[in-house]
Amino acid sequence: MNLLNDEKLTIAGIAPLIRKKQISPVELTEFSLERIHRLQPKLNAFITVTPELAQKQARQAEREILRGKYRGPLHGIPISLKDLFYTAGIRTTAGSKILRNFVPRENAVVVDRLLEAGAVLLGKTNLHEFAYGVTSNNPHYGPVHNPWDLERVSGGSSGGSAAAVSTAQGFASLGTDTGGSIRIPSAACGVVGLKPTRGLVSLDGVIPLAFSLDHVGPICRCVEDAALMLEVIASPAGRGSSTWPQMGRLFPRPLRRGVRGIRVGIPGQYFFDRLDKNVRGYVLTAFAILYQQGAELREVECRWMKDAAPLVGVITVGEALSFHWKWLRSRRGDYGADVRKRMEANRSQRTVDYLQAQEKRRMYTQAFLKVFESVDVVAAPTLPVLPPLIGQKKIEWGRTKEDVRAALLRMTRPGNLTGLPAISLPCGYTAHNLPVGLQLLGRHYDEATLLRAAYAFEQATPWRKMFPPL
Repeated sequence: MNLLNDEKLTIAGIAPLIRKKQISPVELTEFSLERIHRLQPKLNAFITVTPELAQKQARQAEREILRGKYRGPLHGIPISLKDLFYTAGIRTTAGSKILRNFVPRENAVVVDRLLEAGAVLLGKTNLHEFAYGVTSNNPHYGPVHNPWDLERVSGGSSGGSAAAVSTAQGFASLGTDTGGSIRIPSAACGVVGLKPTRGLVSLDGVIPLAFSLDHVGPICRCVEDAALMLEVIASPAGRGSSTWPQMGRLFPRPLRRGVRGIRVGIPGQYFFDRLDKNVRGYVLTAFAILYQQGAELREVECRWMKDAAPLVGVITVGEALSFHWKWLRSRRGDYGADVRKRMEANRSQRTVDYLQAQEKRRMYTQAFLKVFESVDVVAAPTLPVLPPLIGQKKIEWGRTKEDVRAALLRMTRPGNLTGLPAISLPCGYTAHNLPVGLQLLGRHYDEATLLRAAYAFEQATPWRKMFPPL
């Protein structure tokens, strides 16, 4: 069976075939492992691959399905995990030298939920060291290469997850997002990345970057797959909660209602400052497509976001230093240069600066929430630029230059500051086959509307069918 087509490369496309016993989880897992074996030298998307475990889980899934014990759409589906998630008996490195040999005794809550749903674990994906960066240029395990142009970054920090999903090295992956680390690589690699509302998905058993900003969410090939993944991992009550998953098809069910009647906010400021012309063109076209599908477009003001976004940096530094303080003193030389320099440059940050940033965070969140009094979703670019080259330091805007890291974070940080749900999905490809991402933000805990709008756009465009020529 040829799996390399747009329909069969998705969970939504393959799950019915598994349920009907038309394809075996074992066959699917072997396909995914072969892809990893062939593409790992080119992309370097994985730190640890678990073929024996994956084959064992696939055989178990096959036996259960043959006996009529089908668990749901993720049963027998091969997936990966960003190497920040605790996995019992499997090392969890956080992309660092410090945790190179760290083997947890238990799984993260979200990992348990995926395994309970019958997912098959292929391995742990490469990332920016300790998730503290946006390029996934890892000094210890090597850079992750963008599948659309191997000379370019995959984005970060969940770069390995996005590169793996983009190239069918598994059907989905879990990432984390503190300043954009799900949405940035998803936009750079041409896949769908969902950052749910803060608190909707458990952080228990996930190595933190900044504990008050971190989010966990899925990276997939299509919007429906993101909804299916979220249905399994959503867990507001944390470990031991069994009520949420039994609420029914809360996220996938509303997808096909269309976008008619949904009010889409178009920011007049901030999100359209300093944009690559390709990005601007495709995002404006995306707005027109949403309008053609029946959405109501309304201009909204986000002028204050230019002051709000830098607060994420202040909060991230304070909380990262808290987690890394002991290692910075005892194992300073084991950090990569960029992460070490970033933390050491801010070691003198005052407590009052952090506390004031948290107070301003509440103010700006309330200001952003007022936008949603007149709209249901806000639409904007995910990234202001195309994926930069590996090692590139600056983006040029006429006579001015901007740090690559600052540019890649500029559009996504507001979603972390406010805790609002946000999704990135492809909205175009340049003449050189580089993807452009559309970002949609929604109200707290209104992932249903957010996914519905994203799905309507996705179905009206051909971009979900694009596949890297590797």
